[in-house]
Amino acid sequence: MSETNPSQPTAGEAAARAGGIWMELGPTLAFIVIYNVLLRFPEEGMLSKATALYWATGVLIAATLTVIVVKKIRGQKIPPFLLISSSLIGVFGTLGILLQSKLFLFIKPTIVNLLLAGLIFGGLAVGRNVWKMLFRELFDLPDFAWRTLAIRWGLYFVAMAAWNEFLWRTFSEATWANWKLGNIVIGIVFAIANTPYTLKHIRHPEKVEPSE
Repeated sequence: MSETNPSQPTAGEAAARAGGIWMELGPTLAFIVIYNVLLRFPEEGMLSKATALYWATGVLIAATLTVIVVKKIRGQKIPPFLLISSSLIGVFGTLGILLQSKLFLFIKPTIVNLLLAGLIFGGLAVGRNVWKMLFRELFDLPDFAWRTLAIRWGLYFVAMAAWNEFLWRTFSEATWANWKLGNIVIGIVFAIANTPYTLKHIRHPEKVEPSE
């Protein structure tokens, strides 16, 4: 009989992880689908090309809230960073819809990214590492490593704010809207790029030798 390697995830665990990834991608995919569907509608009207961005943003907010509620119902731990980013997106997205301002929706990612960067760098300035506070339950790292990661991610958010400004000012609304999936890919690639540094400095609890 073959033994199961405890370090390898079971089929059920693998399926659950895959489902979790798709669940978190769901709001962005819903945004893109709704936006592109409404682009096929008439130029004007409640459901039209003119209102496509507002409807897509509303769906994004509702879908993000649904993900959090589902995780809560299932008893899953909701990452603090997800709560922070979702709250910011919800607030500024709702303001954009209520004000009927596409400009506000365009600059929403810029505002959110700069606020996250400000939270990180502001915390470091007063001796509080926000990045460590958010993720210390996942990793045990020395303080200098937490500081390095915080600076890297702070700069990442600044870069993404600048990228969003370039994107919406240079390209069409449709290109900007559909590139939301591209931003997720950029974030995943950046996270993967920081994985070797994290693994290099992660501290493991000392293994207890079995008594003879």
